[in-house]
Amino acid sequence: MTQTSEAHDSTGTHIILAPGFWLGAWAWEAVASDLVRRGHHVTAVTLPGLDSADSDRAGIRLDDHISAIADAVAATPSSERVVLVAHSGAGPVAYAASDRVPDRLARIVYVDSGPLQTGTALREDLDASVTEIPLPSWSELEAEGSSLDGLDDATLEIFRSRAVPEPAGPARDRLELVDSSRLDVPTTVICTSFPSEVIQQMAGAGHPMAAELAQITKVDYVDLPTGHWPMWSRPADLATAIDAGARD
Repeated sequence: MTQTSEAHDSTGTHIILAPGFWLGAWAWEAVASDLVRRGHHVTAVTLPGLDSADSDRAGIRLDDHISAIADAVAATPSSERVVLVAHSGAGPVAYAASDRVPDRLARIVYVDSGPLQTGTALREDLDASVTEIPLPSWSELEAEGSSLDGLDDATLEIFRSRAVPEPAGPARDRLELVDSSRLDVPTTVICTSFPSEVIQQMAGAGHPMAAELAQITKVDYVDLPTGHWPMWSRPADLATAIDAGARD
């Protein structure tokens, strides 16, 4: 895992930013800089296998991604509160990390993302022979429900040029959660592609992508209407929402 530590803070809060599929720490640049200006210590992480297109992704497993985030949390000085922010596919990874270090987390913030239940995987359809998942075409992404709203052609070009294939192992492996203390970690869900009302209805109905939210003791919902990548389409507003959660 590579990390980009932006600055130390005056708020006593360490914000750890984990990006979703195909992304590294670079995806958080605008948001991280904004949060530093607001007085936070900020670290953006690049999960194993996503640092370079030339990286060997064949042997990377979900445990490697979970450990990378849990280690970043555990390495935080005890004098600092930790707020863990996870976008998209990093959501279940961050949730699994909270299962390992629940007492170190002041809050988890999910950005167009959320936790999954134990025994489930992000991608149930991946054959064992698949080692990586390339960035799909824009039309394929939108057909799968990942809205590109708010992204101009220049941003899409940067996305395409810097994206790295996602290791298949972490997406295919099933979550194993054992510590119910994770359910007591205060949680914020920043809803961008779908309104918070829809997400709450899905959680209440037991939808596989949202059912775990119904088990968490305290969940706050924030509506930030835009596409699936608000760190690019509405970075200042996203930083404001994260900052509010970090100060709660």
